[in-house]
Amino acid sequence: MGSTSSLKSSPSAAAIRVLLMCSLVLASGASHAKNVIFFLGDGMGISTVTAARIFAGQSAGATGEEYDLAFDRFPHLALIKTYNTNAQVPDSAGTITAITTGEKTRIGVLGVNGSVERDDCAAALTNTLPTLAELAEQKGMSTGIVSTARITHATPAGAYAHSPNRNWESSASTPDEAEALGCKDIALQLVEMSHGDGLDVILGGGRREFLPIEADDPEYPSRPGLRDDSRNLIDEWLAADSKRQFTWRGDEFAQWLASDAPVDGQLMGLFEPSHMKYEADRQRDPGKEPSLQDMTALAVKQLAENDQGYFLLVEAGRIDHAHHFSNAYRALTDTVALSDAVQWAVENVDLADTLIVVTADHSHTMTISGYPRRGNPILGTVETEPGKPILDATGVPYTTLSYANGPGYKKQRPNLSKINTQDPDYQQLGTVPTQSETHAGEDVAAFAVGQNAAAVRGVMEQNRLYDVMYDVLIAP
Repeated sequence: MGSTSSLKSSPSAAAIRVLLMCSLVLASGASHAKNVIFFLGDGMGISTVTAARIFAGQSAGATGEEYDLAFDRFPHLALIKTYNTNAQVPDSAGTITAITTGEKTRIGVLGVNGSVERDDCAAALTNTLPTLAELAEQKGMSTGIVSTARITHATPAGAYAHSPNRNWESSASTPDEAEALGCKDIALQLVEMSHGDGLDVILGGGRREFLPIEADDPEYPSRPGLRDDSRNLIDEWLAADSKRQFTWRGDEFAQWLASDAPVDGQLMGLFEPSHMKYEADRQRDPGKEPSLQDMTALAVKQLAENDQGYFLLVEAGRIDHAHHFSNAYRALTDTVALSDAVQWAVENVDLADTLIVVTADHSHTMTISGYPRRGNPILGTVETEPGKPILDATGVPYTTLSYANGPGYKKQRPNLSKINTQDPDYQQLGTVPTQSETHAGEDVAAFAVGQNAAAVRGVMEQNRLYDVMYDVLIAP
């Protein structure tokens, strides 16, 4: 069984007491949250939550099924409808727009309403939607985004960007005709954010979207930036305010985190040219990139200095990427890493003036099936007892976890008795051959604790999560 970076996902007794105290606060009728922390596990469908719970428990030496991830014990939850206005099965751009603006929209677009067709720059310019982060900045609050994906990728970009195409991350990927009309690429929108003083904490991957092709990456000199406009947006962001600080190094990040006091000024940390490492691979990163938990901790420390409050978006972005590759091991380890970050937040913020929401933007096609015994390794083959696998109709073992489609499809089923399905690099089998495993369309779960958490209940449209956060952070 593979190990995870942390086995602290089952909430401590102290954390549970905090949850009980929060329930009493809610009962008193309090309705204002000074702070909102929004956690999103990209692609973290209900089957992923269940499998990650079992995986974490088994990594801790338990049978697994009885284990709890940090958000499993939150007192309020709901099922969330994830469809886009033009798609039964959604993508991350349309879904994050629903959550951060309160309006559902089309697949593939960011921060614009459902009238905007993909690639229609002119329509996007006149049909933008304000985001929670922008509204918080206008109120004088602090704001931050944390992601293990590129910081210009769909979910983190949903906090600040407005684009008719989620892929317009740099000048190189944005059509010249769109730029001529006035559409800015997503990285440029981040550094030129006009609301308040812009995002105060920016932590994730994606350096290449900010660096010109003339500049080598500081960590990988053979990999230049992507921008074809000769602009170095990191330098421009720093030049706009002398107090701003940037790093790509994990050791410098660690110094920021270890400091007794918050670091003076706005912070940007971009730890990879593209996405950050999977949690399972992070320790091998030459730049010593930080964990999602540590990035969350630094963001909260920085943002909490503002007496006006803060809005923080935290994304575990690589759950989705591992699923697309039909690699359950990395999807589950990244889900456990999200749980660790959530647990840190629960134990270190004041839930009397904070709302924490945890959800997913969409699901994936991973299933849990086959009548395995209690405690059967979640990444293993289905067994009635150790060493006695259940055979499929062709007479070979099969795994508990599989995908409805994806690159794991095999024309002839392999004999899994000769394959270590618990290997971190094992690619689960898929039923339908697709180059990349797809999203799934069933409801996802939302978990909430703190102020207004009781509004997360029943079956909800995805854009109603915006109302839950807006009503306590922006409306008062």
